[in-house]
Amino acid sequence: MVRAGLEPAVVGATIASVTVFEPRSLRRHEGPSEDFVERLEGRSIEATVRRGKFLWLPLSARPGADPEALVVHLGMSGQVLLRSLDRADDALLRIRLGLVTAATGDLRLDFVDQRIFGSMAIDQLVPTSDVHAAGLGSDLALIPSQVAHIARDPLDPAFDDSRFFAALAKRKTGIKRALLDQNLISGIGNIYADESLWASRIHYDQPTNTLSRARAKTLLAEVRIVLRKALAEGGTSFDSQYVNVNGASGYFSHSLNAYGQHGEACPRCGRPIVRDQFMNRGSHYCPFCQRLRAV
Repeated sequence: MVRAGLEPAVVGATIASVTVFEPRSLRRHEGPSEDFVERLEGRSIEATVRRGKFLWLPLSARPGADPEALVVHLGMSGQVLLRSLDRADDALLRIRLGLVTAATGDLRLDFVDQRIFGSMAIDQLVPTSDVHAAGLGSDLALIPSQVAHIARDPLDPAFDDSRFFAALAKRKTGIKRALLDQNLISGIGNIYADESLWASRIHYDQPTNTLSRARAKTLLAEVRIVLRKALAEGGTSFDSQYVNVNGASGYFSHSLNAYGQHGEACPRCGRPIVRDQFMNRGSHYCPFCQRLRAV
């Protein structure tokens, strides 16, 4: 949602000014705040690209320098917001970019972060390992070095289904752990894992090497359905931290069948949804519809 919201407003914009209010928000940037500011000011934004939780904005070239991008990670509570120049600063504003655009006029791109787990950084772009476009939003087969280890997500046109199924079959772990493994597949958080597993009738702890190819295909199809529906509904917002670039909340939370529904009736069979402790969070599922199958 953030990538899609930024694209029409910032592509082609020139970064006229940069202000760093919180140096800790540059933890992934190799260099001090002054270096970050100097390397950004005067450059233009050429695209908005995403893979998993990483967003990057390829920058216009500098003479004699390697291709670079501004890399953004939202962490747990980060927000990238488009603001008018005269709007009052948010209390938790960490970095501000002043943009000059021909399409929408001058505006600000504000990085707001309550817990300061998110970050911005300028990073070198390197070739993708499979020579395909690096992520959604650009045809360039170049990816920030900080993002190169992250697997493609299932909505990426270059996602390789067969490769995913083969890797899944070799794993000896629970299926939800596999879905949350960013080295195997990206873009599926706790909420969407629970929803996809419910839709597929698969228990969250079902061993990956016991899934048939047919069930794995069903699961991947449901993952894509869930993600596309969530995008169409603006994402899932449980509080004011999870908003799009205009500060608006998503409403996919009204479409949840399993996540956060413990104690409520399963929409499919009517029995109560259960919540189990899982990796310092929770797994929500229907014990009747999603039975753990014997190996």
